Amino acid sequence: MEYVDFPKVGERMYRETLENGLHVFVFPKPGFQKSYAFFAANYGGMDVRFCLDGTWHDTPAGVAHYLEHKMFDTPEGNALQKLTANGASPNAFTSNAITGYYFECTQQFEENLKTLLSFVSVPYFTQESVDKEQGIIGQEIGMIEDDPDWKVFTNLMGALYAHHPIRISVAGSVESVSRITPKTLYDCHKAFYCPANMVLCVAGDVEPERVCQIAREVLPREPGTVAQKDYGPQEPEAACQSLREERMAVSCPIFQLGYKGDAPETGEAGLREQLLGELACEVLLGNSTPLYARLYREGLINRNFSYGYDSVPGCAFLAAGGESRDPEAVRDAVESEARRIEAEGVDPQLWEQVKKGVYGGRVRSLNSFENLCIGQAQNFFAGREFLRFPELFADIRKEDVEALIARWVTPARTALSVIRPKGEEKA
Repeated sequence: MEYVDFPKVGERMYRETLENGLHVFVFPKPGFQKSYAFFAANYGGMDVRFCLDGTWHDTPAGVAHYLEHKMFDTPEGNALQKLTANGASPNAFTSNAITGYYFECTQQFEENLKTLLSFVSVPYFTQESVDKEQGIIGQEIGMIEDDPDWKVFTNLMGALYAHHPIRISVAGSVESVSRITPKTLYDCHKAFYCPANMVLCVAGDVEPERVCQIAREVLPREPGTVAQKDYGPQEPEAACQSLREERMAVSCPIFQLGYKGDAPETGEAGLREQLLGELACEVLLGNSTPLYARLYREGLINRNFSYGYDSVPGCAFLAAGGESRDPEAVRDAVESEARRIEAEGVDPQLWEQVKKGVYGGRVRSLNSFENLCIGQAQNFFAGREFLRFPELFADIRKEDVEALIARWVTPARTALSVIRPKGEEKA
């Protein structure tokens, strides 16, 4: 295995690409009792259209999430129960871009790893179990559709993007889920759960070579054929819709404000844009900024206000939201502050404070085995060297962040999603 040292963040990593194409990353943690394993497919909720073996497939929304639920089924029972009985704490998640299965444990790591690799790589679906799951997921969809926080963000994605499938709910809809069959699940598993389209990340007091040996023993020997994804036509620079409103049972209006960025690049350029996006959020919206202080003082935001940068293949955005009596006033204030920064620049003292804070936060997050392994997997799929961020961070200038704000935070790229109380008349 190849050994890689990251002295600036105090991390060491062993990595190897197995004969079947699986990418393995191991972070040795001598002396730690807990071990953590993350097994992920480069397949998420937005991957609804793909080509496999020359045939194009258009699948219902929600298949990736549905497949995650069903992967725990085995001919012998339920893998989740097996892992729990063996002392592990397992779980899984589906995001827009990836699906991940993981566990942490303090004993019997190798046995738990074999179980994880086995049930994720060998699908088992029956018509009866698929029909039963449709009812369960249908209830889940009903609950999240009644969640204002979920709804306001989903509406924001629909307002920002005209074509990109990030507009689609990861869970799908009751109607789309009703069209999922065992064949749909088997087709998508074949397309995306092949070793060459997956990564295994492990952190703990483990032997890296032994992790690879177990993977070789359990997983298929052939890499499989990786499906070609299609995210639709190229997105225009401008937001699809400037304002989207809905009424629900909330006591105060809640909002999400989004700024449509440029599609992220792969490799070092993509990691650099990620860092620029995080810094831009902090100098524009962070709780140390003049804008935050003014909005809070005027009662336009409260402690629930949050913000961040996010990206998936094909799109990137800045978003901020929370509760506000006047979301439009927040939008206008952010736009005004962006124009001030464009004209005057970011205060140098604030810049140094923010830059140290963002860097320190990234380094501290690596203390979590979960953050370390999931971050490695997500960035690998995006073509980025996750732990090389210190080298890029050092070269980022205040002017670079100011330029990103000037380009992205404009009326044309802005979308505002608002959930208003039922019966409220907008002033």
